[in-house]
Amino acid sequence: MDAEFWERVDAHVIRYGSPFTPRVIERAEGAYVHDAEGNAILDFTSGQMSAILGHSHPDVVATVTRQVSELDHLFSGMLSRPVVDACARIAGTLPDGLDTVMLLSTGAEANEAAIKMAKLVTGGHEIVSFDVSWHGMTSGAASATYSAGRRGYGPAMPGSLTLPTPNAYRSPFRTPDGGHDWEAELEFGFDLVDRQSSGALAACLVEPILSSGGIIELPPGYLARLRDKCRERGMLLILDEAQTGVGRTGLMYAFERDGVAPDMITLSKTLGAGLPVSALVTSREIEAEAHERGFLFFTTHVSDPLPAAVAVTVLDVIERDGLVERAAALGSVLTARLTGLRDSIEQVGDVRGRGLLQGIELVASKASKEPADGLGRAVTAACLERGLHMNIVQIPGMGGIFRIAPPLTISEGELHRGLDILEDALLASV
Repeated sequence: MDAEFWERVDAHVIRYGSPFTPRVIERAEGAYVHDAEGNAILDFTSGQMSAILGHSHPDVVATVTRQVSELDHLFSGMLSRPVVDACARIAGTLPDGLDTVMLLSTGAEANEAAIKMAKLVTGGHEIVSFDVSWHGMTSGAASATYSAGRRGYGPAMPGSLTLPTPNAYRSPFRTPDGGHDWEAELEFGFDLVDRQSSGALAACLVEPILSSGGIIELPPGYLARLRDKCRERGMLLILDEAQTGVGRTGLMYAFERDGVAPDMITLSKTLGAGLPVSALVTSREIEAEAHERGFLFFTTHVSDPLPAAVAVTVLDVIERDGLVERAAALGSVLTARLTGLRDSIEQVGDVRGRGLLQGIELVASKASKEPADGLGRAVTAACLERGLHMNIVQIPGMGGIFRIAPPLTISEGELHRGLDILEDALLASV
């Protein structure tokens, strides 16, 4: 390793989460990042679950090069053609009723804007989210984030309420035959919400597949029932599709599986394919009501032309190259391989997810379901040593969950190579 580099890290870089990966990354291309020693590392996280076109995609490079030389940033009250083009293009990929778009920089910003708009329009202030959610690190988004980062910072925003996450593998809510009784779980959750509420419910903010919460899929039928619960209480339903949107799950948006359109949807990560652009999308009616009430979310980089142009390029490439269908096809390959690992390795307790967003949960044994935190760290290190970057999520009370989210452009051969490395690392570590 570059000793001088890490000395400067110790001296000057604020640590902001888990330990840094012990490699100095010099460049990236396609499904690989390359370290300072010339090692190619297969990237099974698409950067921060974002680079769905792979690294340094030529269309994105061309757009950035052109746009930065013409028009990259403006006063936030000015509009440009790339921004309006991006808003129209995003709305065109969504059902009627999700027609108006605000372009920002990060998922946290988009969720913050959605929360503020929901509060303003409904007149309430209470926000309901899942109990292992992740929606961002700004104040409102962090208050709706329960998987990590809540201790030591003082009070969260007033009105932050939770629902039990419908984790079919670990939920205590069971039918007589041992299945997951998500209907009873949801009823129980809203009974608690109603008891805690001061009568000021504004919105329910959830992910269709909780990623940082351990790749937890909402059961079929859950989203429709959740929407009904929200409507009964005058709440808006906000879907955070930062990681599931723009083709990742084998559908353009994960909510399409259920045929349930939200009142608002937030996009980020995948929308910019690794560059910082996010979006809040809602109906004309909600936008008009918010505007009438004086909605204010004036940020430095709202409606910037450069990221807007990138978003248009990403959507164009996704459509042109059939990457939604490709994610579905490769997702079937991924599911088959991961199911094989579950069936052959005692410490692989569960497989879940859709398309090219899937995960495996590691446990001490299938019978006990006891979390295997140390094993997850060992497998992560073994994968990196063999040329594969993996991300392990450690949730208290759950096993280590590997999130697998390679680029939609990954070849089938590269996908198999990464899974071969994962299998070898697992067998070497158990």
